[in-house]
Amino acid sequence: MTAIELLSRFKQDLDQYSSNQLRYKEKTDVWSIGQMYDHIIVVAHEYLDEMEACLTNAEHQPLGKTEFGELLFSDGGFPPIKIKLPDEMNGPPDNTDSREALKRRLDDLITRLEKCEPMIHAADPNCKALHGGFG
Repeated sequence: MTAIELLSRFKQDLDQYSSNQLRYKEKTDVWSIGQMYDHIIVVAHEYLDEMEACLTNAEHQPLGKTEFGELLFSDGGFPPIKIKLPDEMNGPPDNTDSREALKRRLDDLITRLEKCEPMIHAADPNCKALHGGFG
């Protein structure tokens, strides 16, 4: 499944949730479904920003991944542990968007990804951006 197909599926899945279900939080330190959607959208845009920066940067970066970055790439995803970000980066995702607002934001993300995807194949793999956790 491609990223665009996955995001389209997330968009379809929104129809099964009421407004109350989207915002419901079992505990104060647990995200709602709406917050999970917000997080995915915000972080995807941040990564697309970094990708675009790499595409316009001609300077090769010699640095590699951190130990955690190597682990993520070798495992093909995040380990089944709770990851705690530094307090300044640990603000809760937005929990106010309606289903329609989340759908619009997913549409915007899909459109941006569709525009960027062809450029990925022409990218120089030595032009990199620093990630705080992965290197």
